[in-house]
Amino acid sequence: MCGRVFVKSSFAELLAAFSGVRRDDDLAGLDSGPRFNGAPSLTYPIIVADADAIHGRYTLARWGLVPSWIKEAKPKLQPANARCETIKTNGMFRGAYRTRRCLVPVDGYFEWKAIKGAKRPYSLAMADGKPFCLAGIWEPRRIPETGVEQKTFTIVTCTPNDLVATIHDRMPVILHAEDYARWLSEEPDPADLMGPFPSALMKIWPVSTRVNNVRNQAADLLDPIEPEEPRLL
Repeated sequence: MCGRVFVKSSFAELLAAFSGVRRDDDLAGLDSGPRFNGAPSLTYPIIVADADAIHGRYTLARWGLVPSWIKEAKPKLQPANARCETIKTNGMFRGAYRTRRCLVPVDGYFEWKAIKGAKRPYSLAMADGKPFCLAGIWEPRRIPETGVEQKTFTIVTCTPNDLVATIHDRMPVILHAEDYARWLSEEPDPADLMGPFPSALMKIWPVSTRVNNVRNQAADLLDPIEPEEPRLL
C-alpha cells in the first residue's frame, strides 16, 4: 500500500521540476510550503490531462477517492490506494481508470516493516533525490450539502521491486518521465505501465518512529537514523 508521502519541494519547485505542466486557476491560494508527512484526507497538487497542455495541468485534489455517483456528504469508504490487478474491473475505480488518470508529484513516500509485532518506518525516494510522479486516478463530484465541486484521487499500487520487497509486499506505481504523457492520454488501459519501478533507481533508509504520528511535520522526519526499537502504530 501507500498511505503516507512526503513533498519537501515547494510548489514553485514542483513547477520548475515539471516545467511543461500548466497551472490551473484553482491553485491561486495554494500554500507553497512542504508536506514532510503527508497523509490521506489532505489536499495535494496533482497533474491531470488537458486538451490545451501537452504535459497536463496542475489542479488541487483531496487524497481518498470518492466517485461522483456516491451521494453521501462524508462517505465512509474513501480509498487511498487502488490495486493495479483489479483497477479496471472494480466498480469504485474502473471509470476513473479509463478516463481520469493523473500524476501525483512527490519527493518520496514512507512504508513500514513489520518487526516483532510492531512496525518500523522507512523512507523511500529516487536515488538522485529528484521529485517524481506516482500513478493515480481522480474523480470530480459535487458535495451534496453545499454543491461545491470536490476533486479526489487515489494512488495505484503494484507488487514490489526487490528493494521494497525487503520491507513490504506492495508499492505505489512509480512512472518513468517518458511515460507521463501516456498515462494521462485517452488510451483506455495502459496496463503495462503498472509494474514495479527499478530498484537500482531508488533508495531507502530508516527514519524515526515520530513519523507514525501525522501531526509531526518537521523536516528532520526525513533524516536517516540507526534502526530504533519499533513502536506499535
